[in-house]
Amino acid sequence: MRPATGEQYELDFGDLSATIVQVGAGIRSLRFAESDLTEPYPVGEQPPSACGIVLVPWPNRVADGRWELGGEARQLDLTEPAKRNAIHGLLRRRPYELVDRSDSMVTQAATVYPEPGYPFLLDTTVTHELHTEGLQVTHTISNAGESAAPVAVGAHPYLRIADVPAEQLTVTVAARTRFETDDRSNVTGEAPVAGTAFDLSAGRRVSELELDTGFADLPDGPVEHVLAADDGRRVVLWADEAFRYVQVFTHRSFATKPGGVALAIEPMTAPANALNSGRGLRWLEPGETWSVSWGVRPEGFGGEAYLASWG
Repeated sequence: MRPATGEQYELDFGDLSATIVQVGAGIRSLRFAESDLTEPYPVGEQPPSACGIVLVPWPNRVADGRWELGGEARQLDLTEPAKRNAIHGLLRRRPYELVDRSDSMVTQAATVYPEPGYPFLLDTTVTHELHTEGLQVTHTISNAGESAAPVAVGAHPYLRIADVPAEQLTVTVAARTRFETDDRSNVTGEAPVAGTAFDLSAGRRVSELELDTGFADLPDGPVEHVLAADDGRRVVLWADEAFRYVQVFTHRSFATKPGGVALAIEPMTAPANALNSGRGLRWLEPGETWSVSWGVRPEGFGGEAYLASWG
């Protein structure tokens, strides 16, 4: 029987291993030795709650699926019907094509074809590579059309540390503001986090949090978000300077964790509803290519000979 997510690409590098899938170019598993670093899901199932997928050409939600282009209204398909929004771009359920493959790396490609809600032609690739500092994910987008195209990139990993319940972990996100939302999870404003329950800059126990929250005003340069166990093990999600936004989601009905919490830390180059606000959008000219990277790094798991290279 064919897997629900198409081809399964098994990657290995020392004690690191990963399974990358064809549909949505997602991460089905990422492990260090016997320790899961992301939430895995069975080979016969689709990614639960967008687990591990690529978010292109926009992450998060577009309210009512509506935006304007040059004064003309555009209507995207409502892919979150319960809240009447368009969510997570146009490639999350599409199969990618294999471009390149080695024991520790896979590159896949997918095209965004013009449609009434998004009339642009984009060639995209995503490379997943295991190396001395963990998993690196590199996205490229090329504008193959004849007019400038608004684009943004995101990803949807759920992080974990082996079998430690997420509620017992501490999450740290160095953001100074958060996006306020309505009951449909659409942005209504922005507020400072200092002195509030949304301030994750000094670390907060996941058990104390109830979040599906976008954060902004990150430190300049590359950023790091951290999930830590009390025994010193850490999973670091790093992202280059293009990723100025992050969504943190404490998911309490994740399909493979009944009764528990799955924690998503989603790096994004633009926040929710960016097609309307314009915030964080990259306008690619015809023929222009844009490349961005993020990754996951394990620390303190013990036995990692290559950790010496991290200093």
